[in-house]
Amino acid sequence: MPSTAPWWRSAVIYQVYIRSFADGDGDGVGDIAGIRSRLPYLKSLGVDALWINPWYKSPMADHGYDVADFREIDPLFGSLAEAEQLIEEAHRHGIRVIPDIVPNHTSDQHAWFRAALAAGPGSPERERYVFRPGRGPGGGEPPNDWVSCFGGPAWTRLPDGQWYLHLFAPQQPDLNWEHPEVRAEFESILRFWFGRGVDGFRIDVAHGLVKDPELPDLPPREEPAGVLGPLSRRDEADAANRIRRHLDHPHWDRDEVHDIYRAWRKVADEFPGDRSFVAEAWADTPERLAAYVRRDGLHTAFNFDFLMASWDAKDLRSVIDDSLAMLGAVGAPATWVLSNHDVMRHPSRYGRKTVKRWVANEPYRPEGPPDLELGRRRARAAALLMLALPGGAYIYQGEELGLPEVEDLPEAVLQDPIWERSGHTDRGRDGCRVPLPWSGRSEPYGFSPAGAAAAPWLPQPANWGEFSVQAQTGDETSMLELYRAALRLRRELPALGDGTLTWLEAPDGVLAFRRAPGFACVVNLSAEAHPLPGHTSLLLSSGPVEGGVLAPDHAAWLAL
Repeated sequence: MPSTAPWWRSAVIYQVYIRSFADGDGDGVGDIAGIRSRLPYLKSLGVDALWINPWYKSPMADHGYDVADFREIDPLFGSLAEAEQLIEEAHRHGIRVIPDIVPNHTSDQHAWFRAALAAGPGSPERERYVFRPGRGPGGGEPPNDWVSCFGGPAWTRLPDGQWYLHLFAPQQPDLNWEHPEVRAEFESILRFWFGRGVDGFRIDVAHGLVKDPELPDLPPREEPAGVLGPLSRRDEADAANRIRRHLDHPHWDRDEVHDIYRAWRKVADEFPGDRSFVAEAWADTPERLAAYVRRDGLHTAFNFDFLMASWDAKDLRSVIDDSLAMLGAVGAPATWVLSNHDVMRHPSRYGRKTVKRWVANEPYRPEGPPDLELGRRRARAAALLMLALPGGAYIYQGEELGLPEVEDLPEAVLQDPIWERSGHTDRGRDGCRVPLPWSGRSEPYGFSPAGAAAAPWLPQPANWGEFSVQAQTGDETSMLELYRAALRLRRELPALGDGTLTWLEAPDGVLAFRRAPGFACVVNLSAEAHPLPGHTSLLLSSGPVEGGVLAPDHAAWLAL
C-alpha cells in the first residue's frame, strides 16, 4: 500500500550547484537551460526533488549568495520564464523543485542597501540592516570583535563614519530581522515563488538571522578536537563532549530565530501539496537542531553531524542514535548528507589514513595525501549506509559519480571569496565546485555544448573523463550504477525511507541494523572481514561479497 506520509519525510533530494551542473548556452557557466536538458538523467537516477543553489539576480561576489533581487533570475542563469518552465518540466518528470533562499543578508547592490547608503546615519532605511557607530577614538574601531566566516572582520566602515555588519563578505550586508519590514518582505518572497510552483526552500544560514541586540563581543573559545595535534581516543572523546555543549552565541542559533520560522511555516501551509523547508542550521547539539523542526516550525534540517563524523563505527552509531532520538522526540524525520557545495567531497575526506572528525565553523584540514581508491571504496559503503537510514537524504551533484575534491586547482583560478579574505591561507570551496563531467575524454567533458567558445568557469582535471556519466552508464561496478540501484531499491522496498531501525549485534567496527519489513544493512568499518548475518538474499553491496563475508570498508543490503 502506498505511503500517505508527506513526501519530504523520506525524499532523496539532489543538490544542483547551478554554475557547475550543465551549461546550456556555451558561456562556460551552468544555467537553467542546462538543468532542463538533464532532467531525463535525474529521473533515471531516481531522485525525488532538486535543491538548486541561488539563481537570483546577483553581482556574484559570492556566486549568487549575494542577492540583489529575490524575484528575478540572474541573466547568467536564464530568465524568470525559464525558471517557470523548469519547474513545470521537472514536475512532469515527477521531480519537485526546491530553490535556495538567502535570508541572512542581501547583496550590497540590493535596492534596500543602496537606499540605506544614500539616506545616511539615523535614517529608517538603515534600520533594515545592522548599522552601528564604531568604538574607540572617533569611532575608528569596529563595534565589536565579530569575525567574518570568510576571514577578516565582520564590519566595514563607511565614509560617513558608521559601520555595517556582514558575517560573510563585505558585499553581503546582514539584514536586521527585528525590523517588521524585513519579516514581511521575506514572507512575500516565499509567496512569490510558492505561487510559481516551487515545492519548498533550502534556507541558507538558517541559524544566523537573529543577533543579540546588545552586540556583545564573542565569548571565549574552547579549542576544538584536533587543533592541538593528535589526541588519544580518550582525549578525542573528551574534546567531542566539550564541543557538544551549547554555547550562548551572540549571532548563531539564538532562540528567537524560531519565531521567524513559525511564521514561515504558516506561509507554506497556505499552499497545497506539502510545501516544505530544509534548514542549513549548524547547531551545537542534537537538541538544538531539533528545535528547528518542531511541529510548528520547519520541516527538516540537514544532519551535519553525520557529514562531520569520522570513518569510525562508534562515532557514526552515536551520531545516528542521537539524531534519531532528538528528531523523533519532536516528530521530525532525519535528513542525512555526506557532501555539499561548502565542504570537501567525501571520497577525499574518507581517503586519508586518519579521517578526522570535523568541527562546525572550523576549516577542514585533512591529514596527509589522499588515497582515492580507499576514499571511493568508503564512499560507496557510506552511500549504502546513508540511503538505508530512516528519513530523507541529500545527494550533492557528482557524488553519484564518485567525484573527488580537486585539491590542486592553480591559485590563479581560485574564485571563492574565502581565498582572498583569508589572506591566501584557506583555498576555499572551489575544489568541490568543479563543473561535472558528462561525456567525452577532454574538457569540457560534455558540460558545455560542442564547440562552445568559453571554457568551463573552473578548469576540469585531465582524468575527469573516467568519472563521466557516459563512462559509468552500464558499468555495473561504477559508482553511478550503485546509486541508481540503491535508489531503485529504496523506492521498491517498504522498509526504506521514513521509519525506525533496530541495531543488530555486531563486533566493534561493524554497524548492522534491521528495518522492517525484512531488510538489514551491514557496514564494515573495521580492518577485518566480517561474516554477514543470516539472510535470504543479497540485495546490493558496495563491492564483491565472497563466501558470505563482508570485506573491510564495504557495505551490504540484505533481505531477511
